Amino acid sequence: MENLQKNLSTSVLAEILENAFQWFVVVDADSKILYINEDYCSFLEVKREEAIGRPVADIIENTKMHEVIKSGVPDNASPHYIKGTYMLANRVPLFVDGKIVGAFGSVIFRDMSDWKKLSSHVRNTMERIQLNIEDNSYTEYRLGDIKGTSPAIRKIKETIEIIAPSDLPVLIEGESGTGKDMFAHSIHQLSERSDYPFVKVNCAAIPPELLEKEIFGVLDHNNGTLRNGRYKQADKGTLYIDEISALPLTLQAKLLRAMQEEEITPLNSENSEKVNVRIVVSSNVALSKLIEEKKFRADLYYRLQAITLSIPPLRERMEDFIDILNYFLQKFMLQAGRRHVTLATKTREILQSYHWPGNVRELQNILQAAVFLAENDIILPSALPSQIKLSNVPSFQTTGTLENILAEVEKKVLQSYLEEESDKIRIAKQLGLSRSTLYEKIKKHNL
Repeated sequence: MENLQKNLSTSVLAEILENAFQWFVVVDADSKILYINEDYCSFLEVKREEAIGRPVADIIENTKMHEVIKSGVPDNASPHYIKGTYMLANRVPLFVDGKIVGAFGSVIFRDMSDWKKLSSHVRNTMERIQLNIEDNSYTEYRLGDIKGTSPAIRKIKETIEIIAPSDLPVLIEGESGTGKDMFAHSIHQLSERSDYPFVKVNCAAIPPELLEKEIFGVLDHNNGTLRNGRYKQADKGTLYIDEISALPLTLQAKLLRAMQEEEITPLNSENSEKVNVRIVVSSNVALSKLIEEKKFRADLYYRLQAITLSIPPLRERMEDFIDILNYFLQKFMLQAGRRHVTLATKTREILQSYHWPGNVRELQNILQAAVFLAENDIILPSALPSQIKLSNVPSFQTTGTLENILAEVEKKVLQSYLEEESDKIRIAKQLGLSRSTLYEKIKKHNL
């Protein structure tokens, strides 16, 4: 090795690194880029001179280089979701005299054909991803689709990566709209069952009297035909029971028995059949509270709760807000066929100050509509629903004479509208004023 190092000049080593099949990046102890090869820069669409010295997280999305430096533990053959596809990466800490001085990262497989040399599980997974690229109707989510780097979300993602390969049941709790479906899909996609069905049943969306046949199937006595339920449809795969809190107590007992015995008995049938299913459930209310109210079986809860993922509401992880916002903007721009849509500064401020009772789903719906309503490729506050704008109405004094209070309210309302809209004719129409009256009030308040 020493002879090799002596006989290879720096220029030759640089030539090897630049023309190697892999993409390389080297960072220092502060996670700043010391070296990155040109091929990698081309893929990332960044100039190398601009990348050198920058934090690696600014250049490479979803990087884990900083985590490897912090832990000192290599992260080998790890899926890395970047620029719309999965790659396989190695990340190794660099030590000098027992001290971490940086880390070395390489992308070792960067397209689908390379992945096919791997194990059958990974190969099949990548074929599913390729199918997703070719067919936009494929809607299952992956861990990389869950945006955010807040401590709570990082912890949940780490837990999913650990428990996904097992067959343990998982309970996902969180308010409506927090994205529980995405977490359930991610567990399935990372599991050994990913090549088999992911079947969802929403207990709150199906009338209680129909739930048993929908989940467990039904035997038609008239013609002897057996119609499989969702449980059987998920055989070898994952059954996701959404809003399990709406499952009647009688069916909770039947579900527990099915989980324990790994077999089901369809409605109207006396014959049971073996079914190999992993159970993932979700609830927008705490099941422990329902047990106290005698609305949920304690024995089923204890079977489900060993692994519980508590998804925080959006208002409690606002550090993730910009990542989620940008993700949806890009997604809906593509859907709307618009090349470039931006948020006005005031619009962004309003969105960030809102309390989001409907969580991520509410943000998603509002942005989807706003992209279509954008004027000159800018989303103005006028494109937002009234409940969003009303929550951002400035405060005003509540002391003094009624005349003074009303005058201050009038001034602040006018000020708010003028910040959002430059067309005074439109403002007058929105406020139900004549144009001359609007100008008088603007003059009166020195606006």
